[in-house]
Amino acid sequence: MASMIVAGLIFTVALYLIFTEKINRSIVGIADGVLMVGAGMVFGFYSQDEAIAAMDFNTLGLLFGMMALVALLEPTGFFEYLAIWAARLSKGRPVRLMFLLGIVTTVLSMFLDNVTTVVLIAPVTVLISEIMGFNPIPYLMAEALLSNTGGVATLVGDPPNVLIASAAGYSFNDFLTHSLPVVLISWVAALFLLRYLFRVDLGKIPSNLDAVQKLDPNDALNDRKTIQRVLVVLGFALVFFFIHHSLHIQPSFIALGAAAIALVWVQPDLHKTLQRIEWNVLIFFGALFVMVGGLEASGILHQLAGLIGRARNLSPVLFGVITIWVVAGLSAIVDNIPITIALIPVFAELELEGINIQPLWWALAFGAGFGGNGTIIGSTANVFVASLSERTKNPITSKLWNKRGLPVMIVTCFVGSLMFVLLYPFLSR
Repeated sequence: MASMIVAGLIFTVALYLIFTEKINRSIVGIADGVLMVGAGMVFGFYSQDEAIAAMDFNTLGLLFGMMALVALLEPTGFFEYLAIWAARLSKGRPVRLMFLLGIVTTVLSMFLDNVTTVVLIAPVTVLISEIMGFNPIPYLMAEALLSNTGGVATLVGDPPNVLIASAAGYSFNDFLTHSLPVVLISWVAALFLLRYLFRVDLGKIPSNLDAVQKLDPNDALNDRKTIQRVLVVLGFALVFFFIHHSLHIQPSFIALGAAAIALVWVQPDLHKTLQRIEWNVLIFFGALFVMVGGLEASGILHQLAGLIGRARNLSPVLFGVITIWVVAGLSAIVDNIPITIALIPVFAELELEGINIQPLWWALAFGAGFGGNGTIIGSTANVFVASLSERTKNPITSKLWNKRGLPVMIVTCFVGSLMFVLLYPFLSR
């Protein structure tokens, strides 16, 4: 009990400091990560080796590899090329631009990791906003929120889906038939809500529209050889991302391998390339993994999973709805992967008691995926776009995310719950 109290207190203080932004979140992560390990050693619930094992190298490696590829492309003018092309395609209409970027982000997120998607799309979005004189916040937040939502639709779109598919024996087609319809309606609801929440920013028409339409995207390119080489490597990487499950290869290995090949092929100024990588994001996530690992080692997550299991005597439909909301709430403040891992054995135990857990797997997937929209640390995509926004005049704060992202989480969970109730007989098969 003492270990759970100590771990819970340390994590709560960290959340308070992160959400209030009294101290930079990476500094908070480092300090509280060290404190969590120290407390774990004193109270005997968490060791240094366990802390190292808690760091998800797959996520960190994927982030670093994709950031390296982006860092190679950044000085070539390639992102400016894409930004001008997208700006002209939108014809200066902010709502159309959000729709275009949202569609591209969501479709990619259904087949690629959300991190990969936003690392590729977000830098282009910032440049588009600068060219057209738009506030980048609506577009960056929409991309993160819609990628979180869209990722729930497929087996490979969200890490918890992979865990659920493995435990339940679900196939790629099972997610397309059971999860995709729910996600489509939730996605449309999220898009319309974002249109309303950002109605002021999206109501502004650029004054330099004629100048934007006259820009030639090709004029932005200044190093075609590097662009061609990096895009060739990136193209092969994307192909492997699509089939990595069948090859039993981790996405991090693909990203790091692609980065290594591109670096050898291009041979850039390594010092300048490394300067363009978002090290603060990598540091924050490493520290966050250590803190969440401490929570898991202390037994808090197991206790929370047990509370969900105690609702087994409720009606099956109500049990599923409660699962969606509880998992979503937890996923908003704690990474959804350990939450999913903690609940899988609980559901397995319920199945031994004769309870039909098939619909509960889908409830778990909806809650874990939609819950990531709730806070600025709810998903890796959120943290990345927030960090990227710090380069602009309008950085995304935790307070702003709570005003825009939390309503999206609530609406998508509401739609997901409603669809769960309506489709319960189908989800039970």
